[in-house]
Amino acid sequence: MPKIKTHSGAKKRFKFTKTGLVKRGHAYKSHILNKKTTKRKRNLRKVVVADVTNVAKVKKMMPYN
Repeated sequence: MPKIKTHSGAKKRFKFTKTGLVKRGHAYKSHILNKKTTKRKRNLRKVVVADVTNVAKVKKMMPYN
């Protein structure tokens, strides 16, 4: 069997913790930042754990992690 390719977009956006949870960044942080409050922008910097409903899809896109 040939190797499965890793999804290029997924490998740039997601990381895995040691326990198998999926870490992700926030959206809405790239442009139009004038109207967003400092508090909102600061909270968008933080990394969060992806929702359980999406974990299976991410793991399928990244089979060797």
